Amino acid sequence: MSENKKIFASPKVRKFARELGANISEIVGSERLGRITEADVKNFVNENLNKSQLKKEDKVKSEFDHSDFGEVEIIDMPRVKRLAAPHLSNSWTTIPHVTHHDEADITELEDFRAKLTDPVSGDKIKITPLAFIAKALTNNLKKFPTFNSSIDNINEGKITLKKYIHIGIAVDTPHGLMVPKIRNVDQKKIKEIAEELKNVSELSRNLKISKKEFFGGSITITSLGGIGGTYFTPIINYPEVAILGVGRSYKKQIFIKDKFLARTVLPISLSYDHRIIDGAEAAKFCNSLKENLGKNFAYNLAF
Repeated sequence: MSENKKIFASPKVRKFARELGANISEIVGSERLGRITEADVKNFVNENLNKSQLKKEDKVKSEFDHSDFGEVEIIDMPRVKRLAAPHLSNSWTTIPHVTHHDEADITELEDFRAKLTDPVSGDKIKITPLAFIAKALTNNLKKFPTFNSSIDNINEGKITLKKYIHIGIAVDTPHGLMVPKIRNVDQKKIKEIAEELKNVSELSRNLKISKKEFFGGSITITSLGGIGGTYFTPIINYPEVAILGVGRSYKKQIFIKDKFLARTVLPISLSYDHRIIDGAEAAKFCNSLKENLGKNFAYNLAF
């Protein structure tokens, strides 16, 4: 701040700033003509305390070296993981995460997938479940636009609602986890989505994908289905506000119409930004997704 710039603050506010050890010339006032209030002083002090705390945390070091307890080996962290680390830290410290766990009955969807054949050759067609989940999410994002948004600056009280639907797919590569985007998923057929999933996965594993393809997403899907597990708590891919975790589907006895039936269920874990999405919205979102993946969805697709 310029030394010649006049500072608008009452004697009481100036005294308050001195008592808290704050330099009033560094404080930006929120009132008319930049007048500084007690609230401005408090916010300034809190921000500096947070910055100071972060610096302290960065410098925390163990009292002993690992080698003090036995033999160790130091290796380089993979480049992709090294690049991703600060983004993950930023997401975790910036976004208040909450994870909603549920399960979707995908019995009919799996039966539909198993019966897919080429109309000409009669050969069986393999379509990954991720393609169906991505397509199902497009209906959800249209119904719940808040899930397709970003908060660039919470202090401004503004939310950016995205009119496009670009879904990120977490790809496990030898170099680390990558999240390329499938663009305009709502405008693509299931087969096109499946083919694009295959292409971006190969490009990511071969490190031939453009950096830009890791940005500009609506929501991310991360799946452990090919590995195993049920529920987990995925970290939101900033600046998105939600991420859908998918576990491995399994058979389960469900009581339907007075009898138990073996059904195929898919574990889902939805992590969301609690600043703009509450628990009720998350539950409704998951209920809608379950309906989209249910018995009527597969047969109504533009394949």
